[in-house]
Amino acid sequence: MSTPIIDPSPLERPISERPAHGEGGPLGRTGFAWAVFEWARNPYYILIVIYIFAPYFARDIIGADLLASGQLDGMEPQAAQATANAQGQATIASVTKWAGLVAALTAPFLGAALDRGGRLKPVLAVTLGSIALCSALLWFAMPGGAGLSTPAIMALLVIAYVSYTYSEVTHNAMLSVSGAPGKLSMISGLGLGLGNLAATLIFIALVLLFVLPSLIQWPFAEPQFGIDVTSFEHMRIAGPICAAWLVIFSIPFFLNAKDPGIPGASWIAATRSGAKSVMRTFREASHYRELLKFLVARMFYQDAMAALLALGAVYVALFLGWGFLEMLCYAIFASACAFGGGIFGGWLEEKVGVKRALVIEIVGMIATMIVQLSITRESLFFGLVENSQVWDGLVFRTVSDLAYLGLISIVAITATASISASRTMLVTLAPLGRSGEFFGLYAIAGTITVWMGPLLVEYFTLWSNDQRIGMASISLLFTIGLAILLTVKVPHRNAA
Repeated sequence: MSTPIIDPSPLERPISERPAHGEGGPLGRTGFAWAVFEWARNPYYILIVIYIFAPYFARDIIGADLLASGQLDGMEPQAAQATANAQGQATIASVTKWAGLVAALTAPFLGAALDRGGRLKPVLAVTLGSIALCSALLWFAMPGGAGLSTPAIMALLVIAYVSYTYSEVTHNAMLSVSGAPGKLSMISGLGLGLGNLAATLIFIALVLLFVLPSLIQWPFAEPQFGIDVTSFEHMRIAGPICAAWLVIFSIPFFLNAKDPGIPGASWIAATRSGAKSVMRTFREASHYRELLKFLVARMFYQDAMAALLALGAVYVALFLGWGFLEMLCYAIFASACAFGGGIFGGWLEEKVGVKRALVIEIVGMIATMIVQLSITRESLFFGLVENSQVWDGLVFRTVSDLAYLGLISIVAITATASISASRTMLVTLAPLGRSGEFFGLYAIAGTITVWMGPLLVEYFTLWSNDQRIGMASISLLFTIGLAILLTVKVPHRNAA
């Protein structure tokens, strides 16, 4: 009598039963659905974390409330403004620091559990709902405590930041099944391009609907939809816009994206197994010296780059005094340059090799940041060139403004190119046929110290009461990462 074959329950099915890859390319149903997710989600990070809300919170809430409180009345006006600006920058750095610390302690274990658990779309629904809710509530972030308190605003930003990180880890876990193996880089690149394009369109809409009508009564006689720019509503509206955008445009993803999770699989068992896997991956990496050195190097330079991008807009809004229209133009210009950075990065890797390309990109970011920090409202190059007015237009009227704007293009291009080169570097160093496995360790290295850059900026800014010194501290992380990267030996195999 034969023994019947019993199909294992979903709780007991091994990881190998999950699909290894999908079919099609970036314009296929599942590939395009995966990319559209970034069209829906990325505007939150670009508008709220970088270009619009963070500078508004630092300058018009933290800084303005400190000046209005009377605590700085004994100072000279210029010194009082500098102190208020420094406090605003330090507050944003503190938010990023705490959010990064939470993500660093939890995201790697989440990623490992996702490889072993059930359906991933419900996890994404929860994280996206958290981002959308926090983003919508930012409408009530008003100066003078009229709306949400400062601690409440900071809490919303931390929760949304951590949720964004969780959504990124979960979304990346679905990339392998979004298309054919040879098409995944194109699908990933399409997602990055769509995310920047979406943010650019929102920026242009804000300019045309609210900013230009309030300044020159064009293309409308007054800001649309009853927006009152004197109450900063044109900045606060970014939160509800990103929330609505996220909810609406994530629908195609949920309808069409391929979910590699196993229905009914135990998340408790997946979490336990995932935690063991994280520790095992750390131990495994110790057998690959060059790969481990690269991951440590990336840990430092990636953290520096993240801090530079997250705090750069806050710095320029406070230190150079750029207004909302200038910040929008800056954001549009930087997003366009970032799109070209991916193309430049691929070309540079082909010409000089992946390690040299990565070194050039990091050196470019360090050199550009030094020149940026030499620019003030009074002079350029640490006082060697006096600032002067170039024209009497709406934006970027001085040599300092135009010089800083031009330097933004280098940062945007090199930062984007370094992301591409870092991924290629991992594939080059990983054991043959095991690059996917080591991308898990790559993700851990990218989150474990994400709090370090903001922490340095916060402490150096408060210690020196100088925004430039605070931002200059990022160069320490860049330098450490570059020094370690230079010691990494890259094998000639897999160079193609």
